[in-house]
Amino acid sequence: MSNLNLIPTEKIIERLRYENPWWVTKQIPTAYSAMSKRLYFNLFYPFVKEMSIKRALVLMGPRRVGKTVMLFHSIHQLLEEDINPQKIFFIGIDNPIYVHLSLEDILSLCKQSLTLSQLDGCYVFFDEIQYLKDWERQLKVLVDSYPDTKFIVSGSAAAALKWHSTESGAGRFTDFMLPPLTFQEFIHLKKMNHLIFQGEIDYGGKSLPYCLTHDVKALNGEFIHYLNFGGYPEVVLSEKIQSDMGRYVKSDIVDKVLLRDLPSLYGIKDVQELNRFFTYIAYNTGNEFSYETMSKESGIQKETLKKYLEYLEAAFLIKVLNKVDVNAKRLKRITSFKVYLTNPSLRTALFSPVTETDNEMGNMVETAVLSQWMHREKLDLTYARWKDGRTEGEVDLVLVGDKKYKPLWGVEIKWSNRYFEKPQELKSLIHFCKANNFEKALVTSIDQQGLKIVESLHFTFLPASVYSYNIGDITLKMKNSG
Repeated sequence: MSNLNLIPTEKIIERLRYENPWWVTKQIPTAYSAMSKRLYFNLFYPFVKEMSIKRALVLMGPRRVGKTVMLFHSIHQLLEEDINPQKIFFIGIDNPIYVHLSLEDILSLCKQSLTLSQLDGCYVFFDEIQYLKDWERQLKVLVDSYPDTKFIVSGSAAAALKWHSTESGAGRFTDFMLPPLTFQEFIHLKKMNHLIFQGEIDYGGKSLPYCLTHDVKALNGEFIHYLNFGGYPEVVLSEKIQSDMGRYVKSDIVDKVLLRDLPSLYGIKDVQELNRFFTYIAYNTGNEFSYETMSKESGIQKETLKKYLEYLEAAFLIKVLNKVDVNAKRLKRITSFKVYLTNPSLRTALFSPVTETDNEMGNMVETAVLSQWMHREKLDLTYARWKDGRTEGEVDLVLVGDKKYKPLWGVEIKWSNRYFEKPQELKSLIHFCKANNFEKALVTSIDQQGLKIVESLHFTFLPASVYSYNIGDITLKMKNSG
């Protein structure tokens, strides 16, 4: 065997000691402890502590949403709870020094560097696990071999991780998806919580608890900032990065996924074609497409298009929304659908920031609202579109019940105050509510709030920023309550 690849053991141990300063200092690096925790931390950490179920914890999500930071915050919390610092290991698998080592090898070196005889009660964090070939099989072996050790791994190529952890880790892995920032988390990170108070709204004649604002102008200012820069914690907190979104987000989030992760996973030959296709989708986020028009406009064959959509969705860059008719019946053949970016700020990174009067605002607000809902994985969200004789209509967002397959609610997403003044013009929504015996629906506006009654239907109007904040808030409360 050639010695070209062998790195001296003491050099690897040196690296491990460098990556795990708390073995000596009992503290994580200040660069991490100074960062605000994401609101999702409180959901994630109980899985870290769960020792009774013999499973590895797999933290998944797109690039740059703060996965590594969340691992360090977990280590910080373990240290706060007096877990022995020498029972906590962190290994960044993307470092070339580990390139020829298996997970078992790395673990042995951790033991060696601390002269430990066994690993009972240890917490082992492997960051960027997707850089290791065959990682899921190796991790499964570790879970079986070390039943009293907790393994926590993270990885960015959401496609790879989703693919592998479901295929081969059945019963051995717990998946935790960390999405881009919600608007609620954005407000929290920017320490703008003073803009929000707990109030109530009139929804169909009933009072519902709801987060509201005293200053809709200021909240809208933050909302537009969120649309442009809000998906990624580092971007939110750095004006330098915001001034060069294209370089930072495009090179780090888009290019690495499109030019590296996806081609290597799925054997995509024409990387530039995929890149062009994603740019085309990003520019038109929130629009309705059909395979025919897509194929015509992009010059890509239909079968290839279907694959690209699948890959981009697996990589957590887009969300495809399917269409139902006025009674939420599925259409037998999927001919048209809507495509949204998973985060509106991806569009800014590729093109330029939007202002509140731009034509694209309607689609960007729709994309933002949908990206808040994406944190709720199991919801069957669709949009309704129908043509019946001369009448045709559309409702932006429809939730379909999983049991009886009937629509549960419809929401009309507008960036306009016009319908608050003239609710009778919401003809599609009126038709949809009557067809489904709904007495109420929700409509968003720029800054108008209140109840309007049209043809005995109750329409609750809310600013789009307030509605977006509440989806994130309700989602977190639901997840926290289990």
